[in-house]
Amino acid sequence: MAARNLCCMALRSSKLLSRPSHLLSVQMRTQTQMLSSSLPLIRKMSMDAQSVASKLNSSGLLRTQGLIGGKWSDAYDGKTIKVYNPATGESIADVACMGGRETNDAISAAYTAYRSWSKTTAAERSKFLRKWYDLLMAHKEELAQLITLEQGKTLKESIGEINYGAGFIEFSAEEAKRVYGDIIPAPLSDRRLFVLKQPVGVVGAITPWNFPLAMITRKVGPALACGCTVVIKPSELTPLTALAAAELSIQAGIPAGVVNVVMGNAPEIGDSLLASPQVRKITFTGSTAVGKKLMAGSAETVKKVSLELGGNAPCIVFDDADLDVAVKGTLAAKFRNSGQTCVCANRIIVQDGIYEKFANALRDAVLNMKVGDGFSEDVAQGPLINEAAVQKVESLIHDATSKGAKVILGGKRHSLGFTFYEPTVISDVNIDMRISREEVFGPVAPLLRFKTEEDAIRIANDTNAGLGSYVFTNSIQRSWRVAEALEYGLVGVNEGVISTEVAPFGGFKQSGLGREGSKYGMDEYLEIKYVCMGNMNKE
Repeated sequence: MAARNLCCMALRSSKLLSRPSHLLSVQMRTQTQMLSSSLPLIRKMSMDAQSVASKLNSSGLLRTQGLIGGKWSDAYDGKTIKVYNPATGESIADVACMGGRETNDAISAAYTAYRSWSKTTAAERSKFLRKWYDLLMAHKEELAQLITLEQGKTLKESIGEINYGAGFIEFSAEEAKRVYGDIIPAPLSDRRLFVLKQPVGVVGAITPWNFPLAMITRKVGPALACGCTVVIKPSELTPLTALAAAELSIQAGIPAGVVNVVMGNAPEIGDSLLASPQVRKITFTGSTAVGKKLMAGSAETVKKVSLELGGNAPCIVFDDADLDVAVKGTLAAKFRNSGQTCVCANRIIVQDGIYEKFANALRDAVLNMKVGDGFSEDVAQGPLINEAAVQKVESLIHDATSKGAKVILGGKRHSLGFTFYEPTVISDVNIDMRISREEVFGPVAPLLRFKTEEDAIRIANDTNAGLGSYVFTNSIQRSWRVAEALEYGLVGVNEGVISTEVAPFGGFKQSGLGREGSKYGMDEYLEIKYVCMGNMNKE
């Protein structure tokens, strides 16, 4: 019980699972009043968002209820929470604010559905998943608009997320038919030994706001492919995309109870998932602090756990790197989704011989990035998710500059107001600054210097995190040496965007446990059973 209470405290305090308060709405309105010169643009952005919301509602994809046992349901007490557009601060929808009772019913529905779903053939499950994939792709435009509306990323990035996220469903549909067991040579002639792989059971999937579709599909896809059923708990900041995806799963014919969605009171939902012996696995993407609490809470019922947690990604640029390739790759690794990904380049570690050239080239490239509402043309960066995210960025930059770092571009809130922040480059950063130790989760590129390859590896590995990392060099020998020396689950060499459904995604050290994507991600949802058959020589 103590572990679950700790988890509740963590879920309650985590910004990943919080939602804007009424005070934040007032603060955003105050900012709007101060920005009189920007009002025409803001009004246009607001009208565009309202038009998109209206179209989504007409399409049937704008769902606001939870999904329990194949039925859309309000919170039992009638409570709702607001979902906001981070670009305008305006409310998009009121969604059901569910808690423990609804979650327990969702678990029961998933447990009941598991008895039949786990016994369907792999070929049948593959067909259901393929149909779901087809529907996700057929509704790519609406889903992308929904992501931009509630999360803020540019429409181009949102379309990319649909392609990426749907890819996990497609891959899982294919891989469902490749869950193989083993025949083991027996030590005795009358024995036959074999290994079965069977679904783990009901899965509780807790997902963040930064990739509201992809973080769900890369958990739910393999879970369903293996024969598991799921209870999804999306972030209260971005539940609409999860609900739309769930609606399409129904349209795909996936049986009632196989996919369930509850959102709202994070502590109660987390408590119920951890307490239930019917939930046999917890999968979570989010902060390291919350991941530790979920891991501790899962111990009471000895659940399987897979965790994709925080990062502190190094991006190492050697003297022999192609400057254009390094700048392009660093831009992609750092500023994608306004810097709000767990594999964003958090420390750009540049060798002395190329430092000044790289800093100038990166500054010039970032200077050309257009900031604005994600629905606007040619926008490269949208808003941060909420006021707390902006304040964290401001705090890290203040700490760095107070200790000698120099802002060479940006470093302040954008004139658009709300939660828009200028793309920022800061130089002369060192390892004693908080920005080198903490995940920024914002559009800030901190530049550090190094002299030798050994220095770069030491600086890069000097962290408790170990998720994503990047290396830019034209030396094949160096790329192998450094890739092997980095204590990270993912290494990109001369490339800034490396995630794909066909490769394993996961971290070392305190960046998590287990892998998502690829054939290795399937194993996270399977139990291994050994069967020994004796007396096989007798008739």
